[in-house]
Amino acid sequence: MAQDTGLRPHSAHWGAFSAGMRDGTLVVEPHPGDPDPNLLLQNFPEALRHKARIARPMVRRGWLEQGPGPDARRGRDEFIPMEWDQVLDLLARELARVRDAHGPQAVFGGSYGWSSAGRFHHAQSQVHRFLNMTLGGYVRSVNSYSSGASSVILPHILGPIDAVARRNVTWEAVAEHTEMVLAFGGMALKNSMVASGGISRHVERGSMAAARARGCEFLLIGPLKDDLPEDAGATWQPITPGTDTALMLGMAHALVTAGKHDRGFIDRYCAGWDTFEAYLLGRSDGQPKDPAWAAAICGVPAGRITAMALQAVGRRTLVTVAHSLQRQEHGEQPV
Repeated sequence: MAQDTGLRPHSAHWGAFSAGMRDGTLVVEPHPGDPDPNLLLQNFPEALRHKARIARPMVRRGWLEQGPGPDARRGRDEFIPMEWDQVLDLLARELARVRDAHGPQAVFGGSYGWSSAGRFHHAQSQVHRFLNMTLGGYVRSVNSYSSGASSVILPHILGPIDAVARRNVTWEAVAEHTEMVLAFGGMALKNSMVASGGISRHVERGSMAAARARGCEFLLIGPLKDDLPEDAGATWQPITPGTDTALMLGMAHALVTAGKHDRGFIDRYCAGWDTFEAYLLGRSDGQPKDPAWAAAICGVPAGRITAMALQAVGRRTLVTVAHSLQRQEHGEQPV
């Protein structure tokens, strides 16, 4: 029978772990089945030891003494510790004042979305439910700062972002079958160390190492060399930040003019190719989006752009875009 350590199992966005107090010190141990535990787990004991969290409500003195509105002290004012009952009364009066004077449209229901694993502890959901019940509505944001414009654009060119992100190539498939990974912006492990709903096993590093050992080639296109771990053995191609689209167009031009695109697939599954091809080849605006054009924008030599495009031809190639390389709740999948 295993010795009782006093630790209790937990699951959070950072992974599965056990935690408990020993001699007044918080102890956190990753789940033994996790092959690459998130180092963020060790931040918990350090934060508690250094008292990094705010222990009680704090109210800015200027607001407390003068009420709402701008004043010269804001940004350099001190904060006064208060009891929860006092602060809750202050917040209730302020919400009522804004509602009565300006209506619920004057209240922005914003909150950072990451919190404890599970939907009940999801901060935004709790705030939105509260404001609906107490104010009758509020202003909220739409889409996501994480996936950016992808959630708006993808339905017009491929499909809903959830379908793309949650039904994609698995890490197991990458390790066993992928011959080339073309990573725009990389596949930084820090992006896949957290996931809404929790993570059981961090498999990314091991999957990249297994793919590399089998002969898979990783090509990192981005300004940061360490956006792929050393385990991938990637070739790094620096690029001017924010110019990925120009590079992609230059690579597409190289493929089309070399006749390496699959016209049968395009005719059967794609809509709008004629319009795109006219733009790509410069028939619609007089400017071919060739490697020389792309090179002047992205800083990658034209010959290198052509070589990278042709390098992927005839191989089982996975193309990734970094902004959404965060593992989803259902599966361990790169996007």
